Amino acid sequence: MDDIFSKIGTGLTLSQKIERKIEEAIRQKRLIPGTRLPSEKELCAQFAVSRTALREALRRLSARGLIDIRKGSGIYITELSIEDAINSLHLFYDLRFNSDLILQIIEVRRLFEPEIARLAAKNRTDEDVKRLQKIQKELEKCNPDNTQLEVDLINRFHMTIAKSTQNPIVIISLEPVYSLLPRMRNLIYGNIEGEKEYTMKYQEELISAFRLKDSDKAYELSVNLLERNMEIYNKYFRK
Repeated sequence: MDDIFSKIGTGLTLSQKIERKIEEAIRQKRLIPGTRLPSEKELCAQFAVSRTALREALRRLSARGLIDIRKGSGIYITELSIEDAINSLHLFYDLRFNSDLILQIIEVRRLFEPEIARLAAKNRTDEDVKRLQKIQKELEKCNPDNTQLEVDLINRFHMTIAKSTQNPIVIISLEPVYSLLPRMRNLIYGNIEGEKEYTMKYQEELISAFRLKDSDKAYELSVNLLERNMEIYNKYFRK
């Protein structure tokens, strides 16, 4: 690994240079998941840096999930999962949540969600339809005072649609967005009478389109839902 871990030189802080050097090797697949890195002593010698600088770089790489430091075993390159990517976006959206983000989310959903519904209707399995029906029945029976459970069920309904596309990129992109729906819908339920009834009707019609694999109908229903969401935002949230 001498061609990967060579003398750092000057410029940014040493720890930043080390971090970028290792990250670059991971991105270029010169270091693949499961690879065991040299020991701290060996890395210090190859980078020509102090142990303090090296450990700071390793700490940041570990916090980002790029490496796994196992006490008594060594330092290993980790394999990033879909969950890792989703969790990073969860944090970003949580920290930025406000009325402006609500608008941005609705706009993004209007751009992509109808096509996602179209693809999901085409690719869905019988099990996907059963999951949607189960969620809808739970929502129908849910105590009206338990708003949190209601919005959680609605979130699960949308996530099931995304998963029905059988496309992991759709899941990565939409799951963090849908994780914010409970917070958004808590605001909606607090302002709009009849929202649950509208949601139930939408779900019933979408499930019917899914059963028939009617992609065009699923697209149309999604467009209608999101147009209504934008009307609600403009009425209650736009300053």
